[in-house]
Amino acid sequence: MAEIFLEKNGEPFAAFGISHGTVLFFYFLGAVSLLLFSKKILNKASAYNIIRWSLFSLLVLSEISYQTYTALNGIWSMGEHMFFHLCGVAGVTGAIALVNHHKQLIQITFFIGLIPSLLALVTPELPYDFPHYRYLKFFIHHMTISWTSIFLVVSHPVTISFHAVLKTYMYLLIYAAIIGFLVNPLLGSNYLYLSQTPTANTPLDLLGSGVWYYVNLCVLAFVVFLVQYLVYRMVRHFKNT
Repeated sequence: MAEIFLEKNGEPFAAFGISHGTVLFFYFLGAVSLLLFSKKILNKASAYNIIRWSLFSLLVLSEISYQTYTALNGIWSMGEHMFFHLCGVAGVTGAIALVNHHKQLIQITFFIGLIPSLLALVTPELPYDFPHYRYLKFFIHHMTISWTSIFLVVSHPVTISFHAVLKTYMYLLIYAAIIGFLVNPLLGSNYLYLSQTPTANTPLDLLGSGVWYYVNLCVLAFVVFLVQYLVYRMVRHFKNT
């Protein structure tokens, strides 16, 4: 059992294999359940608190265990293992929002956590397959981030407006500028994939190179935010009618 925590051991991860397909099935099952049973969850305080604190615990334990794992295996570095990627930031904002129900943190988590974590689940940048720790941590963490994004919106009286789209997008551009112009050059890192695309095949490979990569990345981020907003409006309209 201890071998799954050793960096040198593990079967190579196979995209869209049985283990990958299984975890995607459980992700969509959980996401759909949160949407379908949101009213029942809200009407039952015990169910709400169990889900709320389970999501919080998974977010916190995932990050702490990962930092511990990389340190114990002697591979930790500020350039690769800080929570500066979009999903890492969403994990932090989501955990805080689960505690304090802050409206703006809920909106931010919704936009930066839902689709980015889903894309990570579909196109994982992962060295080892089940049952290695890296496999378990990656999928549990990213599923939890996406579920938290959904749970925060359906369980709180927070309205996702077009103004929230623009405001969160502005925050994202400021954060990306800090990462791209300061953090990545200083650490030699690739946070937010601003230095180069991921090693796994992802939609980012279609964005071109040079300055067009950054232009298309900004456009893609806004389109993703806009699609999330429109889907939110449709789901809300459907539930109200």
